Amino acid sequence: MTIRAVLWDVDDTIFDYARADHVGMSAHLTAEGLVDGYASVDQALGRWRELTVLHWRRFEAGGVDFQEQRRERVRDFLAEPGMTAAEADGWFERYVSHYEAAWELFPDALPVLDLLADDYRHGILSNSSLHNQDRKLRVLGVRDRFEAVLCAAELGVAKPAAEAFHAACTALDLRPSEVAYVGDQPDIDARGAVEAGLRGIWLDRADTGGRPELKRITSLRELPALLGGHTRFGAPSTFG
Repeated sequence: MTIRAVLWDVDDTIFDYARADHVGMSAHLTAEGLVDGYASVDQALGRWRELTVLHWRRFEAGGVDFQEQRRERVRDFLAEPGMTAAEADGWFERYVSHYEAAWELFPDALPVLDLLADDYRHGILSNSSLHNQDRKLRVLGVRDRFEAVLCAAELGVAKPAAEAFHAACTALDLRPSEVAYVGDQPDIDARGAVEAGLRGIWLDRADTGGRPELKRITSLRELPALLGGHTRFGAPSTFG
């Protein structure tokens, strides 16, 4: 089946989330006077990331809403379980101001979007919220590259659930077999897409290897060649 569209993950796929988080949280910890509470900034960042994964998984599983997972992250990080919602929201918003100042696309993102623009339609499927990702894409100057932007917070279902991938295909009015999905998580993104009937592609920027059952690239620059057999002009498939 000819691939007619590419669905994209955002964070750590086209947007360098890890760098922005590191730079932003480093600045925030300094501004809040919290650096001395840890042996190093890296230790504090490690704890923040650990809590991010923990509470994000709760959100993905439907155990907590998007805003509350943020508040719980802050309460756990500061070891202040009694912190009010307003206090937690304020702390998180101060962090966001530092984080947003460090926003950048990966260097390979825009050139590859340019290369694929004429042959494929494009959309976003993210496990974040539309409020966050739509604004992020606009600030980064690429929102107009994507026909549809769908996010778990509004869908009520998150990757790797097939329903999330199918909702994005429906938004593009395409069958799953006509859509490729590109993301940095092997299971949530690539395997989830495959199990939903899409062509899943794992962007393994760290080149960790393994997972031979998945289509894997280490840079977005490899994507045009991988998709080369799937043009809407009917070229034979070499996707495998």
